Formats: sequence, structure tokens, C-alpha cells
Amino acid sequence: MNFLRGVMGGQSAGGAQPSGAETIQKLCDRVASSTLLDDRRDAVRALKSLSKKYRLEVGFQAMEHLINVLQTDRSDSEIIGYALDTLYNIVSNDLEEEEQEENSQKQVDDLGRQFTEIFIKQQENVTLLLTFLEEFDFHVRWPGVKLLTSLLKQQGSQVQQIILVSPMGVSRLMDLLADSREVIRNDGVLLLQQLTKSNAAIQKIVAFENAFERLLDIVTDEGNSDGGIVVEDCLLLLQNLLKNNNSNQNFFKEGSYIQRMKPWFEVGDDNSGWSAQKVTNLHLMLQLVRVLVSPTNPPGATSSCQKTMFHCGLLQQLCTILMATGVPADILTETINTVSEVIRGCQINQDYFASVNAPSNPPRPAIVVLLMSMVNERQPFVLRCAVLYCFQCYLYKNQKGQGEIVSTLLPSTIDATGNSVSAGQLLCGGLFSTDSVSNWCAAVALAHALQENATLKEQLLRVQLATSIGNPPVSLLQQCTNILSQGSKVQTRVGLLMLLCTWLSDCPIAVTHFLHNSANIPFLTGQIAENLGEEEQLVQGLCALLLGICIYYNDNSLENCRKEKLKQLIEKRIGKENFIEKLGFISKHELYSRAAQKPQPSFSSPDHMMFDHEFTKLVKELEGIITKAIYKSSEEDKQEEEVKKSLEQHDNIVTHYKKVIREQDQQLEELKQKVNTLKSQNEQLQTAVTQQMSQIQQHKDQYNLLKVQLGKDNQHHSSHSDMLQMNGIQPEEISKLRHEIEELKNEHEALQGQLKEKDSVIENMKSLQSETGTTEQSSQIAASAGLEQANEVCRELEALRIQIQSQSSDISKLQSEKQELLQQMNTASVPALGNSSAITAAKNSELEGRLLQEIKELKSEVKALSEEKTLLKQHLDSINSTVAVLQDEKSKLHQEVTESKKEQDDLLVLLADQDQKILALKNKLKELGEPVEDEDDTESGDQGDEDEDEDGEEED
Repeated sequence: MNFLRGVMGGQSAGGAQPSGAETIQKLCDRVASSTLLDDRRDAVRALKSLSKKYRLEVGFQAMEHLINVLQTDRSDSEIIGYALDTLYNIVSNDLEEEEQEENSQKQVDDLGRQFTEIFIKQQENVTLLLTFLEEFDFHVRWPGVKLLTSLLKQQGSQVQQIILVSPMGVSRLMDLLADSREVIRNDGVLLLQQLTKSNAAIQKIVAFENAFERLLDIVTDEGNSDGGIVVEDCLLLLQNLLKNNNSNQNFFKEGSYIQRMKPWFEVGDDNSGWSAQKVTNLHLMLQLVRVLVSPTNPPGATSSCQKTMFHCGLLQQLCTILMATGVPADILTETINTVSEVIRGCQINQDYFASVNAPSNPPRPAIVVLLMSMVNERQPFVLRCAVLYCFQCYLYKNQKGQGEIVSTLLPSTIDATGNSVSAGQLLCGGLFSTDSVSNWCAAVALAHALQENATLKEQLLRVQLATSIGNPPVSLLQQCTNILSQGSKVQTRVGLLMLLCTWLSDCPIAVTHFLHNSANIPFLTGQIAENLGEEEQLVQGLCALLLGICIYYNDNSLENCRKEKLKQLIEKRIGKENFIEKLGFISKHELYSRAAQKPQPSFSSPDHMMFDHEFTKLVKELEGIITKAIYKSSEEDKQEEEVKKSLEQHDNIVTHYKKVIREQDQQLEELKQKVNTLKSQNEQLQTAVTQQMSQIQQHKDQYNLLKVQLGKDNQHHSSHSDMLQMNGIQPEEISKLRHEIEELKNEHEALQGQLKEKDSVIENMKSLQSETGTTEQSSQIAASAGLEQANEVCRELEALRIQIQSQSSDISKLQSEKQELLQQMNTASVPALGNSSAITAAKNSELEGRLLQEIKELKSEVKALSEEKTLLKQHLDSINSTVAVLQDEKSKLHQEVTESKKEQDDLLVLLADQDQKILALKNKLKELGEPVEDEDDTESGDQGDEDEDEDGEEED
């Protein structure tokens, strides 16, 4: 300033007071011509002090010199800082209040934009400014940040492109967030806000430069929602990065940053006295959550974020705020909107929301508490709209929730005690209240409960309402048409007509119920045919839509209201062209266009609350269909009916095949799982085989190495014999031992077979013994057979003893040969161990282990044979004992035979004496002259012959 006074004082001493432009010109000359750095620095400092008051003059005269200073005097941080501050004052539109009073805002904006264009005309100027942001000096870095922020405000898109093509341009700016000086860090956040506006490419770069981590750290360090304006700036920057940027939203979710948002919404029991900054911060935090689950995002990304918010507890935290007391109204409204979009179309979140209870006595479901606010005309209008949106989102693609709401209206589920109010009762109360906003909200809410659900549309026909004491109940459908015909407010009629159109569309049974009331069709045709004002045109259009639905979805079950008769009625009383014109009033209405833009019901005033977003989709779908249906002839209707029937049959077939395909898909999935399991098992087996192959190869290598070292290669033997010979044992001896073992096994099996045969023989002998004694002749035969078999058994037992003795001698020989082989192995391994290296010794020890294993196996076989030998001896002893028993029985039989012989001899003696007596008596009779018959002689002769034969057999 002293320099400035000197310049102005020198001018005044010689003449008149110099003007500001002259002074600025003089300073510009000094900056351009002075060779001393101090003079240039003083001139630039003077220009800085004049730049606010004489912004235009300094801008046009000094900008080129200031840019030249930035290029040539980069080594002096002080003059660079003055130059950057001066440029900021020129470009920025942030003037003081006094200056704003003198100049209009439009002129100020134009001036800043013009100076910005001059500065960025040369892209090198912006690149040069980026290099100054790398300087750590506070007096250079801070004015550089402010200047670049101002340039982005004035010409954002152009400056963004320059920074985008500049090498490491965005990365340099990201370093500002890590500056330890809070002023620079906070202004860096503002700079990034301007940089990321409406530029997806820069938003992605900033996000992948770890911006989310740094910004969330700043929010946490500043105290989350209790923080100051820095938290607000960080949240605005986060919104810029995430809004309408699917890539950044996915990166935010995959980086587990949603979980870090949960602490933002932790509120205490005492929620009174919130500061304005806290309200602002929490409002922005809720908006940030809504950005991630906005209905305009791709469905897959929205669903993924919704599930993450449930699993990390963020939805539960929001519901806590929803049911808390003392929360400011605007925060409560935004929380309701946020919860709405978090649960919209997500079954798990919708189920959780249905289970939330308000902290009341007795506890009430949160849905019921919210609906009470919606139908309460004393509540703020914005809050009522938010509750309606929440209810719509709860029912969106939620057939389970729709069924629960409708079930509260059905006669079988209504609470007869009246202790608790249900959602259905609240909706009916709002539908027929005197408040038109409540009528409209309740009608739209009930329409959403029926959306795309034909079953519930039919069930709702059962709902009966008690209008007054003493009068019979009327159906809900009839009550809606009664109120509609009473000429209520336009808003109420529009809501009821939207409900009826939604209810009757795609539900022929509901259409039949509606047409069954003979007063409904004349009322609709009368409303459409009249020439009313602009306010009533909307009602006329909706009446035309409802009548068109009655025609298109008519199943011709009522003779007086068939499709053809309804179309003739339109032709006579309204005219087809007039009907189509009235129908077109809906889509041409301004409020219809606003409602069609987004699902959230947002109205500037209650008077503008006319259309629902989902209903606009229904109108768009039905308008063309109804138009075609009106102009169709009866023959075309018949053809269409036939086509519909064929399509229904086709749909049934398709449904059947879909079911079959679904089952086949399940079977395929199961088979795929089995295939994957088998593949994994196959891979495991393959790896095991590979390992075994590698082990075999290692063994082969060891074998070849030892074969060379020991010099005992016998090529004519098999690979197994080579292995045995390599271990120091002759393969002929091993094969001989194994052959002998096999022979012993075979002999053992033969002996067991013989023993079985002998057992069977013994059993036969026992059975024969039991049969002896029937007659004397059979006892002799059995005794002789038993003696022969006993002798044969004794001989065979003797042979078995001889065989067992020979086997025991063979086993002893094998054991002695085994001992010799062990000795040979030990003698063969001693020199090998003495001559080979440590590695060879280890391998030999391994091979010796294998040999010992085989020897152990041989020992086990020999042991098994010895055990079998013992068993055979035991069996032989048992046979010997059996033979001894048989011998005792044989001796007893001999005694019995001897005794029987003695008895036979005695009988023979008696018979001989008797024969002698008989002969003597016959001779006496002959001598006496008595006749003696020859037959008696013959019989006696025969009898004598038989006796002689018997005696001969006994002697034999």
C-alpha cells in the first residue's frame, strides 16, 4: 500500500488526482517493466488491493501481466500468492453486500464469466494453476484452490474437460483432502463439489482415488450429524459422486461403505433442541441413502443395496427414528420417504417393516400408526404424502402384504371387540370422511392393495359396510358408486374413480358386480355426455375410462349389459368420437404428466393432488385398448372372444409346460450338483493318482540308482522280482516260499474238506446206530457196517496225522529258510552301507524296511498256518474221541451179537430135539398102520430145509 500511495502521490504532486484506471495502468507498467523482484511484488500487491473496487479495470488491464508473473516468478511464493489472490478477486462473483447493491447480480455474473473465458482460453493457464496446487506453501495453495473453484463455478464443463485431459489433474486435487490444514481441506471439498458436477468420468476417477474413504473419515471425525458445515459439504460431495452414477454406487456398496452409514442415524431418547445444522446434516444423510435405493436406479443395484441396508442394521436404525418422539417434522418426513424406498420391492425389508411396532400401550404396528397420520387432516400435507408413499412402497410387488391389508376388511377377520383399529378400517374411514385429501389418499392406498392381484379384487367384493343403524349393510363397491353419484368434490371423485378403474380392470367378476347395479351405467353415460367446465373434464375422462373397462372386460354374463349393447348405448347417447375425445382428456392433463414422472407423490398444494403414478401406467395401457374395443364390430368381438379362449387354452398349456420345465430345471440343478460333486471327487482322485504316479516314479528312480550302485541287475525277472533282488534276496527263493505257502493252503483246504466228509460219515453212523436193534438180522448188518466204517475212519485219521506231521516239518523248513534269508540280507546290506554315501544308506534303510514288511507278511502267513494246524489237531482230537465212542459202541454190539448167537444155538438144539421127536412119532404111527399125509412130510421137509439154511447163514 505504501507503494500505491507513492504512485498516486507522485501523480497528484504534478497535477490533478489520477483516476483508478490510470493508477492500474501505471502498476501494470511497473509489473511488466521492473527488473527488481521487490518492485514487481509491490506492484502486484497494489493491484490486489485495487482488484475488488476496480474489478473491471484490473481484469482487462492486468490479467495478462498477472498470468506472466505466474509463469516467470514461480520461485517467489509471495508474489505468486498475490497474483492468485488478484485473479480470484477478478473472476469471483462473491462480492460484498455494498458492492452488490451498486451492481446488479446479472452484470456481476456476466463479468465473472467473461474473465473466466479469457483465463481458460489458453489451457496452459489451468494446467499451470494445477501445478501451484502441489505447493505446500499456504499462501500459494489456498488462493490457488479458491481460484480454481471460482473458475469451475463460472465455466464448469470447459474447465472440467481441461482438468480431465491434464496428466494427473484429478489426482492432484484429491491430495487436498489429506492436507492437515483444515482451511485448505475444507476448501478442497468445495472445489471437488464443483469439479464433480454433472461429469460421470470425473466422478469415477474421484471415487477410485479413495474419495469415499476420506470423506467418510472426515464426517466421522467431525461428529457425524452433530458436525458443522464441513459435514454438510462432504455429504453434498458424496451425493455428487453417487447420484445417477451406477458404477460409483456399486463401488460404494462393494467397498462396505453402506455399513459405515449406520452410526449417522443413532439418535437418543431426548430429541428436543436440534440445531439447524444438525437438521441439515441429517436431511442430507437421508437423501444420500435414498440416492442408493432410488427407483430410477437399475433394479439389480437397488435390490442389492436394500438387502445390504437390512443386514447391516441401517433399516432398523431408520425405523427407530421413525417411531421416536421429538424428531423435527421435516426430518420425520424425509425419514418416512427414505424408509419407503429402502423397502420398495424388497420382500425381506417389507416383511421386517410389517413387524415394526410403535412404542405405545398396547403396541400398534407402525403401518397402522402411519395410516392414522395419513387420514388425519390436522397433520402437515407433506407428511401425509410421505406416509402414502411409504404405504405404496410397502405394497409394491408384495402380494403377501396386499393380502394382509385386504384381510383386515373381510368379515371373518374384523376384530369384533373394537379394541384395536386395523389398517382396513382406517382406509375405509378415510375413504368416506369429509376431508377430500383423506378420500383421495385412502382410495389410492386401497388401489395399491389391489394392484395386479385378481384374487384380492374378487375377495374385496365380499366387504360389507354398515352405513347407518337400522339399514342393511351395503358392499364396498356399491358405497363407492353411491358417493360418486352424490356429487362430492372433484378430488374425492377422482380418487374413487381411480379406485374403481383399478378394481375392475382385468377382473370380469368385479365388472359383473358393477353392472348388476342398474343405476351405474346411466350415471356414467350422463357424466360423459354433459358439457361441463375444465375442472369436470377430468372426471368425464375417468368416467369414460371406467365405462371402457366395463366394455373390454365384460364377460357378457348379464343379458342387458352385453358388450354390443353398451357400445350401442355409447353410440346413441354420447357418440364414439366424443367418447374417445373425453377419454383423451386424462393423458393430456398437466397433472397427469407430472404424476407419470416418478413414483413418489409430490404435490405443491393439496389442490394439485389428482393422479397417482401407478394409475398413469394403467391409463397408458388401457387407453389404446379401449379405443379399439369401441370401434370393433360384433363379429370382431366374437372373433376376439374365440381368440381369447384359444389364448387362455394356450396359456394353460404354456403354464403346464412351464411347470414341467421348472421341475426339469430343478432336476437339472440337482444333476448338476451331483456332476459337480463327482467332478470334485474325480479331481481329487486324479490328484491322488498323480501323487501316486510321482511316488512310483520316485521309487523307480531309487531302484535304478540302487541297481547301479549294488550291481545286481537281473533283466529276465519281472519288476517285482527286480525289487526283491535289489533288496538283497534271491527272487527264486521268495517265489519258492510263496509256492510252498500256496501248496500248504491248498492242502489245508483239502484237509478241511476231508474232515467235513468224515463228519458226515460219523453222522451217518450215528443215524445207523439209532436204527439198530429192530431185528436180530438188521442188528448184525448194522454192526458189520459200523465196524467197517470205523476201521476206515481210523485209517483216514492215521493218514491225516501223517499229513499234518509233514506240514509241520515243511513249516519248520520254511522258518529255517526265512532265517537264512534274513542272514543273507544282513550280510548283503553291510558292505553296501559301508561303501555308499549317506543318501544311499537312507534309501537302503527304506528298502530294508520294505523287506522287513514282506517278511512280516510271511511270518503272519506262517502264523496263520500254524493256527490252522492247531485247529486241525483239535479237530483230530475230537475225531479220536468220536472214534473211541464208536469203539465202545462196537464192543457193546459184539456182546449183543454173541448173546444172540448163544440164544440161536439153544433154539437150534431145541428144534433138533423136536424134529427127532416128530420123526419118532411118525414112525410109530406108520408102524401102527395109521396113515401119514405127504403134505406134512413135505412141509416138514421144507421147514427142515429152511432151518438148515438159517443155520448155514448163522455160521457164515
